[in-house]
Amino acid sequence: MNMKKTVSGLTGFMLGLLALGGCSTPAPSQISVQPKAFADWPAGLSPAEVGKKLATNMVPRWAITRPGVHYAEDSTWMTALKFAALTKDDQLKTALVKKFDPILAPGGQSVIDLTRHVDHNIFGIVPLELYIQTKETKYLDIGKMLADRQWEKPDTNGLTDQTRFWIDDMYMITILQVEAYRATGDKVYLDRAAVEMVAYLDKLQQPNGLFFHGAKFPFFWGRGDGWVAAGMPELLSELPANHPKRARIMEGYQKMMAALLKYQDVDGMWHQLIDHPESYKETSCTAMFTYAFITGVKKGWLTDPAYADAARKGWLALQKHIDADGNVDDVCVGTGQTNSLQFYLNRPTQKGNPHGQAPVLWCAVALLR
Repeated sequence: MNMKKTVSGLTGFMLGLLALGGCSTPAPSQISVQPKAFADWPAGLSPAEVGKKLATNMVPRWAITRPGVHYAEDSTWMTALKFAALTKDDQLKTALVKKFDPILAPGGQSVIDLTRHVDHNIFGIVPLELYIQTKETKYLDIGKMLADRQWEKPDTNGLTDQTRFWIDDMYMITILQVEAYRATGDKVYLDRAAVEMVAYLDKLQQPNGLFFHGAKFPFFWGRGDGWVAAGMPELLSELPANHPKRARIMEGYQKMMAALLKYQDVDGMWHQLIDHPESYKETSCTAMFTYAFITGVKKGWLTDPAYADAARKGWLALQKHIDADGNVDDVCVGTGQTNSLQFYLNRPTQKGNPHGQAPVLWCAVALLR
C-alpha cells in the first residue's frame, strides 16, 4: 500500500467534507507540546510552587468595597482561579470563590462599575471564570451582562464603541469576549474579538512587528506591547482553524514574537522601553512576553527551539524579582500615553503591583497546562 497516497486521500476527503457541509474546524487548542526547556526547574522555582505563592499572596488583597475593581486585579483573580483548578487546590479555589460573595449579597452589585469602558467591563472575566468552574448561573448572568454591554453600540465596522486604539485594549477587550465564549460556547464573542484584533493590528503594528503605545505616541512601551502579546494567544487558542480572521491574527502574532526574540536581554529580561537597552529591566512586560512564548511553543505556533529557550530564560529571570512572600518587584506603575521619551524612561516601579502579579501567574498556568 502507498501510504503517502492514502494519507493524501484522507486529507482530501476531510477537506471535501469541510467544504460541503458547513462544518467548523475546531480550535486547535488541544495541541500541547512539552519541550525539555519547560521541565526540571530548580528547587522552589517550578510553576506550581511559584504560582501557589503568588495566588496565596493575592487572596487577602481583594476587598471589594468600592465601585470598580482594578483591571489588573481582575486578571490576577481570574488567573488564580485557573491555577487553583489546574493544581486541584480546593482550599485556594474556595477562598477565591468566597471573595465574590459580597457582590452576590443584597445590594452587593453596586460595587460593579457599569461605566461602559474597557477598564471596567473587564471585571466580567471573574464571574465568567467562576461560572466555567462552578456552572452556577448567578456568575454567568453578571459576566455575560458585562461582555454584552461592551458591544451595545457597535460601529458600522462591527467594532465596539469602546475602541480607542490603545494597545492595552487588545487584552482588555479580548479576554472578556474570549472568556464569554468559553463560558457560553457562543461564537459571536470570538467574532467580536477577532474583528477588533484585526483592526488594531492593521492600525498599530509597525514594520518591525512591535506596537506603538498609540497611533500618535511612537514608543514601544514594554507593558503596552505585553497586553497585545498576551491577547493574541488567548484569542488564537479558541479561534477555529478555518475562522476568516485567524490567519491575519496568526501573522501579526508570529511577526511580533520574532521581534521580541531579538530584543530579549541576555539574562532573560525585557526593558521598560523594548528598544531602549538603557531603560530599566521591567517585570510585567517580561512576564507577558514569556507567557506569549510559552503558549506559542506549547500550541505549536513557534517551532524554532529558540522560543522555548527564551521562555525558560524569561521565567527564571523573573524569579530574581519575586520576594519570599510572592510580591513581584520592579513593576512599572500605571502609564498613560504621553509624547515624551523621558516620561517612559522615568516611570517609577512598585513591588507587588497587580500589573506584575497577574502575568507571572499567566506564565505559571501556561506552563502547567
